Amino acid sequence: MKPERRFQQGACELRNADTDNPTITGYAAVFYRADEPGSEFALGADIVERIMPGAFDAIAADDVRALFNHDSNHVLGRSTSGTLKLTVDDKGLRYDIDLPDTQLARDLRTSIERGDISGSSFAFTIPEGGQEYREEGDHVVREVRAVTLYDVGPVTYPAYEASTSHARSEVAAWRESQETEDEPAPAIARDVVRATARLAEMR
Repeated sequence: MKPERRFQQGACELRNADTDNPTITGYAAVFYRADEPGSEFALGADIVERIMPGAFDAIAADDVRALFNHDSNHVLGRSTSGTLKLTVDDKGLRYDIDLPDTQLARDLRTSIERGDISGSSFAFTIPEGGQEYREEGDHVVREVRAVTLYDVGPVTYPAYEASTSHARSEVAAWRESQETEDEPAPAIARDVVRATARLAEMR
């Protein structure tokens, strides 16, 4: 399963810049709040995603890397070595990276100080039973309740790779699973759902 990625704008900053141990801190993910529209992701015109409190409760078992732009060649820290610290609070998933003494880290430090880089992102997959779909008004809501976490860190651009087409395929499967033998959906409706999923996968 290919990891999905999500992005938080303005969620990355430099701490202790004038010391020998500068750190990058930020929120890789924020939990959904009904009074905060920016806390849900639009995965399509009629699909939204919400990261729910509790989604990161099991990440202590994950060997998580701190990467720049999700690039495995640009390692900034690692949870198992203690150079990446992950904490969960009421807001969401926070990370603190102890920057290494490398050219990459020095360049990144300058870019963050200048305000050229300010976003954060995380890569994840969802284990079995870690999500729920439901209809709400004229759209479908995907609630993420558990994740397997791969990496977090600062990014230059938003990253929604493998999100929309994957979500549409899952929504199509979910809708079909809601049909019962007693109340089958009209054949034309099923054909539309399947066609939509196939079209999304081709994009």
